[in-house]
Amino acid sequence: MNAHWVGTWTAAPAPAEGAAFNNHTLRMVPRVSIGGGTLRVRISNAHGTRPLVIGAAWIGLRRTGPAVVPGSNRRLTVGGEAGATIAAGALVVSDPVELEFAPLSDLAVSVHLPDDVPASSGITGRYARQTNYISPPGDFAGEEVMPVGRLTDDWYFLCGVDVVAPPETGAVVALGDSLTDANISTHDGHHSWPSQLARRLIARASGRTVAVMNQGLGGNRILHDIRGDSGLRRFDRDVLAQPGVTHAVIMLGTNDLRNRPGKREEEVSAPQMIAGLKQLAVRGHARGIKVIGCTLTPYENETFLPGAWNPKRESIRQAVNEWLRQTDVFDAVVDFDRALRDPAHPTRMPPIYDCGDHLHPSDLGYRAMGDAVDLSLFDEK
Repeated sequence: MNAHWVGTWTAAPAPAEGAAFNNHTLRMVPRVSIGGGTLRVRISNAHGTRPLVIGAAWIGLRRTGPAVVPGSNRRLTVGGEAGATIAAGALVVSDPVELEFAPLSDLAVSVHLPDDVPASSGITGRYARQTNYISPPGDFAGEEVMPVGRLTDDWYFLCGVDVVAPPETGAVVALGDSLTDANISTHDGHHSWPSQLARRLIARASGRTVAVMNQGLGGNRILHDIRGDSGLRRFDRDVLAQPGVTHAVIMLGTNDLRNRPGKREEEVSAPQMIAGLKQLAVRGHARGIKVIGCTLTPYENETFLPGAWNPKRESIRQAVNEWLRQTDVFDAVVDFDRALRDPAHPTRMPPIYDCGDHLHPSDLGYRAMGDAVDLSLFDEK
């Protein structure tokens, strides 16, 4: 085979909060990692409780705001049809379309939802940390300049953009929580550590071409569901099923420690977290994927969820991190803890790397995380 499909952008499906649509067009703006000339789009109804009707879908090169570059908009079809119906819990993959696009460029994916889609139907979406657009009522998917009824900072239904790439092209999936999804970072700045990793991979003078798929999901945990599926539950869908995946970078565990629901039965131990991480490595290796673990970053006295840090949970974080540094279960380990911790107070981030809530990094902190990843890891096959 002279080429294969590779995911150049992803968004992990999760249950959306407070959304509803009725004859609206969504225009969303994914920033790809690698470029190409033939692509396809994936649209998910993973958390739907009834079929989702797609009236029309288009993709083009984003110009500014809700506008696409003139002449670049392409109609997406599914099995040759302009519309599609997605069964509850399922997804559709569009037919290939030809569209030349550069690495690190913005596309505009427009999806018309002709029917009433109430919140009770189970809307699939997740926080985007960037501006996307919702039209007034009507089908505007094929318009170069879409009218805007309101703005949103969520992804809805869109879960992937794939590109035809040469056979040697690799792809890394970043599986994580809000620290991978870059919560609290500056809007429309693409500050996540996977975004920084993608920029570094594109900029390097030599080495294998590698796509980056960010499957960060705010609140995500290794062991227990919250705002969507746990890492263990979603691993097959969000990692193993991703087109062209060769590497997975796993940064999960902080939210297991924090136990946001406060349930006694969800209070975790280091052995439980380690057992979950081992399972992710085993499942990745069974599919021939290189699996890279990540240490957990400091969060002493966080204010995002006051009281979530305590000395006992800190001792568990330290135990998990020390295991990660010594284990051979993973193919490599990225030491995000060492990259972000304050040398003078290792259970905290220094102010320059702290967004202010003592849990999430600042824009500069996320960049430091992306810079801590050894690019040579992805040249191994």
